[in-house]
Amino acid sequence: MNLAKNIRNTATRVLQNEAQAVLNLVDFLDGDFEACVEHILESKGRVVVTGVGKSAIIAHKIVATLNSTGTPALFMHAADAIHGDLGMIQDDDIVICISKSGNTPEIRVLVPLLKSLGSKLVGLVSNTKSFLAEHADFVLNATIGEEACPNNLAPTTSTTAHLALGDALAVCLLEARGFTSDDFAKYHPGGSLGKQLYLRVGDVLGGSEIPVVTEKAGLAEVILEISGKRLGATAVVDEQGDLKGIITDGDLRRMLQKSLDIQYLKASDIMSVNPKSISTREYAIRALNMMKNHNITQLVAMDGDKIAGFVHIHELMKEGIV
Repeated sequence: MNLAKNIRNTATRVLQNEAQAVLNLVDFLDGDFEACVEHILESKGRVVVTGVGKSAIIAHKIVATLNSTGTPALFMHAADAIHGDLGMIQDDDIVICISKSGNTPEIRVLVPLLKSLGSKLVGLVSNTKSFLAEHADFVLNATIGEEACPNNLAPTTSTTAHLALGDALAVCLLEARGFTSDDFAKYHPGGSLGKQLYLRVGDVLGGSEIPVVTEKAGLAEVILEISGKRLGATAVVDEQGDLKGIITDGDLRRMLQKSLDIQYLKASDIMSVNPKSISTREYAIRALNMMKNHNITQLVAMDGDKIAGFVHIHELMKEGIV
């Protein structure tokens, strides 16, 4: 067997092993999982997630997911807990211990200490007959058949299962709290994701003059307005100032290709009627999606019935949401 084929076969086996293990978790969802979610919802405290080794890494990720979806959480390393970090646990906190075996020395020392504090204990384990499972108030069953590692030793499938079950817990809490995209934006103000959630059309318009001509404007006036305002387009309005159309530099080029008799052309003869527009209060990501769906590069931004400017795809690219 050549090396490339062997690599692909190994990767396929690993992914199938882990995918099947995650699917098997559906059968392990029970009353303990439901009660755990309900208890966290009712609690006035935080969720403290702990573990050692690879389980500690998974604990970090679960904490991050909980915090970003509206459930206050913090990480506590199981080894550090027995050397002073237990002091971070408050009366109403709930502790989630992650462990494949549920029988590690750190867990055997830590569990009695947590119980003596009166903390509610959740065991996220792959061994429901373990010390941790027997002493936990709630058991989240992450049993697996075997690790993806050919020696059945390196934490691979087990950590994937623990991570997936942690995600299921976080999303259940998110939905039960009615956590919305607006709430999500509060916790994710940075980067492209944050901007998609809070940046609005009005935020990207800038202070440029708005190119506008009337329906009766001649070709020369239209060209001067488009070139002078440097937005590549102009809005066309009626005598009351209501939006009637839009003329882009592309419209001008196409018009010149069709007709040589341009002396008497008016804006109304050139404009595209019923132009695509969007409220300044809409999220900028919606403007981007509208441009993609209609294969255009700009929209007229409206503040109620008033033209507020143009939002161009280049501005959205500058903001990093494309």
